[in-house]
Amino acid sequence: MNDNISMLEESSAAPVSLTNKSLSVVIACYRDGGSILEMYRLLKEYLPVITPNYEIIFVNDASPDDAEEKLEKIALEDNKVVVVNHTRNFGSQNAFISGMSVAKGDAVVLMDGDLQDPPRLIPELAKKWLEGYEIIYGQRVKRIESLSRQLAYKTFYRLFRRMAQFSIPLDAGDFSLMDRKVYSALLTNFKERLPFLRGLRAYTGYKSIGVPYIRDMRYDGTTTNSLRNNINWAKLAIFSFSKKPLEYISFIALLCIIASFLIGVYFFISYILHGGKTPSGFMTILLILLSLGGINLLCLSIIAEYIGHIYDEVKYRPRYIIRKIIDNRGNLHD
Repeated sequence: MNDNISMLEESSAAPVSLTNKSLSVVIACYRDGGSILEMYRLLKEYLPVITPNYEIIFVNDASPDDAEEKLEKIALEDNKVVVVNHTRNFGSQNAFISGMSVAKGDAVVLMDGDLQDPPRLIPELAKKWLEGYEIIYGQRVKRIESLSRQLAYKTFYRLFRRMAQFSIPLDAGDFSLMDRKVYSALLTNFKERLPFLRGLRAYTGYKSIGVPYIRDMRYDGTTTNSLRNNINWAKLAIFSFSKKPLEYISFIALLCIIASFLIGVYFFISYILHGGKTPSGFMTILLILLSLGGINLLCLSIIAEYIGHIYDEVKYRPRYIIRKIIDNRGNLHD
């Protein structure tokens, strides 16, 4: 596998010409102030080789560091750069949607601002696009993470794929290149207030392929993905694209009915065999009650997750609010 990745990285360095096409790169930034200048430097190294018609769109999702000052300076000096500043933190998914709504390219590349997704892979994504693929996603064959995190991520993607009602690629994050028809469809046809782009991207059904890569560590700072955040990500994915948890409630109920019937038969036979005496079993009854209570609470929590999801969707609040845009001509819009 390592040999294949090495060959891939060598091939990604090969020249790819998109002379008649334009490319937009959207970077979601939150707590990435220490990575911005290096991200900009690398994009300026790779993008002009691919096409002269490119734009770099940084979406500052109300980063609490010095990201805004750095981005504004870059945008005012480089007419290839657009900066979108949000009023508050709306999350990476909405930041990508915000950036795509501004993008003008024939294709768009989505990237996180922490440099875990390497800009050096963009030529390989573009190459697959020229081959006719409309969605090219980065496939994380390996992460520079702790073993427990690697196992957790691997488990999630396989669980998500099994539970989703359509085909979901394994180990595919937001890092991807999408043809204009794809990201236009995401902007116009999908109105979720709680978007999960890697799921919506697969849902569109456009021709897709994965490009394997090793996901690097953050260039600067510490990860913003805590255990709680990762659990919320998993819940968002599953409750957005699967009804199977609700089906599991019916299955659990059936198991409980079968178990109660068998227990009833056991006590009836014991009653007959012991000459009409009721068999003792206080602890058994207590454990059964506690187990059934736990099962009921679990089922109610699953239903509550769906109700909460519906509650957030039906309010139809804006997915993001833009405070200021510095466009690719250096103009400020408040």
